Amino acid sequence: MKILLLGKNGQLGWELQRALQVLGEVFALSRHNENGLCGDLSDLHGLTKTIEYLKPDVVVNAAAYTAVDKAESDREQALLINARAPAVIAQALKTYQGLLVHYSSDYVFDGTGEQARAELAPCNPVNYYGYTKLEGEREIIRSGGRYLVFRTSWIYGTHGGNFAKTMIKLAREKEKLAIVSDQIGVPTGADLIADVTVHAIRSYFNEDQGPNRNVLNGIYHLVPDGETSWLAYANLVFGQVRAKGIPLALREVAAVSSAQYPMPARRPLNSRLSNAKIKEVFNLHMPRWEPGVCRLVDELLA
Repeated sequence: MKILLLGKNGQLGWELQRALQVLGEVFALSRHNENGLCGDLSDLHGLTKTIEYLKPDVVVNAAAYTAVDKAESDREQALLINARAPAVIAQALKTYQGLLVHYSSDYVFDGTGEQARAELAPCNPVNYYGYTKLEGEREIIRSGGRYLVFRTSWIYGTHGGNFAKTMIKLAREKEKLAIVSDQIGVPTGADLIADVTVHAIRSYFNEDQGPNRNVLNGIYHLVPDGETSWLAYANLVFGQVRAKGIPLALREVAAVSSAQYPMPARRPLNSRLSNAKIKEVFNLHMPRWEPGVCRLVDELLA
């Protein structure tokens, strides 16, 4: 199997470089051209030429425009990378029935209510980033090609910046922190996403040998079990650091609402995603979110 990975240097791309190796030959690209190959999602022509040249069995698109607040003003670039580029990739793959694996977000929903959203729940993003991710999904489906779209949330990994790293840094420097308590979701490890991706790709091609070709095409929510708030997430991190005997300057953690902490882009209050479909279709057991975060803290402090 020949696999093209886009976005190799991001949190998720870093883990995918490791995980995908068991499936076959991996061509891992960043946004900088390498060996005449283009991994820059803003270069639609270059992307098309690269796919036409390599003819990969699978393109795993781990690249994205993720600056949620900046997307409110940088709309053209956000839409180009998050929607137009996936459309071009999907169309290029369709010509020879290649598979596109793409990652989307809990931000496609409006964040109302308190229930975990299933894949077919109505989408209504509250910010422009969420709109571009939803458009990317729609463009992939419109292509009529073969695809697996994984919606996930609150991604973290040892490579690159993330919430836990920021909290540890701030807790070492400040005596008091105010953290949002009314946004609820689930932290998802990039390593978990990468390993599930490999399992899903293998399952897809195994199923493809039977009479129900493309039966696994679809959108799936890829998150661990459980839920938490940013405040509770941070407190778990602080507790893990203190349990290792590492001193922190932090003395007080205050809960604040999203309204008290305004940002250029609105955040959904409810980012709960139901993972029932992915567990059933791919015969998976999903761990709870806490062990992954605890392991992350261990690795960050090692």
